[in-house]
Amino acid sequence: MKVEFGRLNFWTWWFDFRFVEVSPNSSLSVTKANENVEEKDIQISIIEEMNGNEEISVAGPVGSPPEILSEMQKSKRGNGEEDKSSAGLVGSPPEFISEMQKSEGDVPSFSTNKVCNFAKGRWVADSERPLYSGFDCKQWLSEMWACRLTQRIDFSYERYRWQPENCETMKFERSSFLRRMQDKTIAFIGDSLGRQQFQSLMCMVSGGLYSPEVENVGKLYGLVKARGAIRPDGWAYRFPKTNTTILYYWSASLSDLVPLNASDRASDVAMHLDRPPAFLRKYLHRFHVLILNTGHHWNRGKLNGNRWVMYVDGKPNEDRKRAEIGNAKNFTVHSIVRWVDSQLPSHPNLKAFFRTISPRHFSNGDWNTGGSCDNTSPLSGGSEVVQDGSKDPVVEGAVNGTKVKILDITALSELRDEGHISRYSIRGTTGINDCLHWCLPGIPDAWNELLFAQI
Repeated sequence: MKVEFGRLNFWTWWFDFRFVEVSPNSSLSVTKANENVEEKDIQISIIEEMNGNEEISVAGPVGSPPEILSEMQKSKRGNGEEDKSSAGLVGSPPEFISEMQKSEGDVPSFSTNKVCNFAKGRWVADSERPLYSGFDCKQWLSEMWACRLTQRIDFSYERYRWQPENCETMKFERSSFLRRMQDKTIAFIGDSLGRQQFQSLMCMVSGGLYSPEVENVGKLYGLVKARGAIRPDGWAYRFPKTNTTILYYWSASLSDLVPLNASDRASDVAMHLDRPPAFLRKYLHRFHVLILNTGHHWNRGKLNGNRWVMYVDGKPNEDRKRAEIGNAKNFTVHSIVRWVDSQLPSHPNLKAFFRTISPRHFSNGDWNTGGSCDNTSPLSGGSEVVQDGSKDPVVEGAVNGTKVKILDITALSELRDEGHISRYSIRGTTGINDCLHWCLPGIPDAWNELLFAQI
């Protein structure tokens, strides 16, 4: 069955705790588990994150950076429902016209002469899943994403693995992974979906077991909680036996954010679209595996709420076309990929990946208008992905021709609408559904298995 990818609305979901103030009436409670702060109130998270008034759809790359050449094309659904974003490519450069070329994520298969496309394949039942317990991984896993701790009663979504076409992928085994990653640092940089992938990997590598020997090394990367902050900008943990470090840094837009007046908390913030985050520039030399992602924070409400002001070439952006949210996002994705690619020759031990967009599955409304994702039957929309090109042509177009690899998880995740947190929050909040984030254990575990296969 060929998957037709519907509209993705990129509303915001996760607090920007540095620039959005929490209302005094907010009932956010916070706990710690080995320095890993866990959010207790999903309702506040959703309300603060979904504060945009503009939707972003997956569309083709806009122009050839640094110039934005055209508007994103749009098409209508044949049934007269809401607009569907075009997967067509916008702009004139030959490498972005007509069909997408294969990304560097395609590699030779281990067992055949055919090309191994990790994004193409099928979900298959696996009685040995999940890879860790959703009850026990409290050291790394935020409570709100641990669906075993909620009112949910159906967990069949945990019992599947992704089988790529023409690929002989190895079973994930944590000791093997740590040996492979000896003396190496794995860095996730992105939004809350990147944080989910980070927490998933921490649970996978620890087996979900309490691991007091694992060291919190956040201070080595400046990842400490600032005075008055809810949490630090990220976390870093070191497995001492193999000297393997896994870290996450929050950068929802992958652009450099610099307050225009550092002494004024109400100051506007320069959002440098053509400059990678300072954290990435400062610590890139320490990384051996880098996984970037962005997407769901690109909406006008989020930018306005955080007082983010677009900057290019060190000054306010004056290009009206580039100021359109979709164009700004595409410009930023292309910019950071070009920058990382330019750094790879001087960092020969670094493998860089850009993870494609994680789909959301709201139906019959949005998060605040009764939208839900109530399906609990696995693979009710099909089990197989057969198309060759990515369902995220922005990322595919950006990495094309570079040494940055694509970690293509969009189409395979689109098939798993039953794996979202849905209405099963810790407190059973009525009227609020999370059809963006995933239950853990769950779909992000497959993303990490594909990452491991490509490392």
